[in-house]
Amino acid sequence: MRKTLQDLGLVLPILPTTSVGSLPKPPELVEARARARRREITGKELDLEVRRATEFWIRQQEEIGVDILVDGEMYRDDPVAYFAGHLRGFREGGLVRSQGNLFYPKPVITGAVHWKGPITVEWWKFAQSLTPRPVKGVVTGSYTLMDWSFNGHYPGRRAAAIVMAREMRREVEALVHAGCKIIQIDEPALSVRPEELPLAVEAMRIMTEKLPAYFIVHACYGDFASVYPDMLDLPVHNFDLEMANSDMDLLELFSANPFTRDISLGVADVHAAKAPTLDSVRKLLKRALAVLKPEQIWVDPDCGLRSRTVEEAVGQLRAIQEAAEEMREDQ
Repeated sequence: MRKTLQDLGLVLPILPTTSVGSLPKPPELVEARARARRREITGKELDLEVRRATEFWIRQQEEIGVDILVDGEMYRDDPVAYFAGHLRGFREGGLVRSQGNLFYPKPVITGAVHWKGPITVEWWKFAQSLTPRPVKGVVTGSYTLMDWSFNGHYPGRRAAAIVMAREMRREVEALVHAGCKIIQIDEPALSVRPEELPLAVEAMRIMTEKLPAYFIVHACYGDFASVYPDMLDLPVHNFDLEMANSDMDLLELFSANPFTRDISLGVADVHAAKAPTLDSVRKLLKRALAVLKPEQIWVDPDCGLRSRTVEEAVGQLRAIQEAAEEMREDQ
């Protein structure tokens, strides 16, 4: 996996740090979005506030010392509804709960799905222009797009997932063409139906095969015991998994069946407002290093931080960074 990074011209420290993707929107952007909904400001004025918020988070991550940055997803809310809204063949459905008190308008597939043009590329390019550090591209995976939508057009789940994969590959190709070297594909539905793991693998292969990038699949929470070790068939380089919230219980699986990919190791519970202590993060990393090789491990929060405040998110990222830097000295 490290060879793949080197082939792409990326040199990362041992135990590189990152975050999952979403970061909290600053109060100024929250207010601007509310004003835009009331038509008190124009779309251009809102975009300017989104750019300010994106730059704010790039500077925050740089100041903390994060190794692989994210744009923070200031321009979107939900990982499924956002992409569905930019693909032909969807309409917006009613609100459903995704997690906690977060809701999203569940998309409805009403016709043939087509990629109309770049969805995230310009935002990625803007974020990358602000920093010499690598910025991850983040897109939603085709299996989750299918699973989290109402299908009113295709004859079955597989047909819908494969079409989604072919169309979302075009977004991935556009990111690669723009210069993006690290691409995260969000698949929170990965372990919901263990019997459909082969379909998720097939769809992921369509999205990533023969493209010159380092691919991460982010699955966050789930019943991974039901799909491990078969989930290692996914054609990606890195699995981004929560570990702090579950007290590292996945390490038992990895001990019985070795984990053969890189892992973005969630070491901070995003449900907690209080940042983890350095000691708690160090202890989690030490437990992981008893099972995994140092060169396999990236370090990040359990999941996206969008539900935390700006100050809480900064605290989590700072604790993760400081602990990772301390642990590097022992490797």
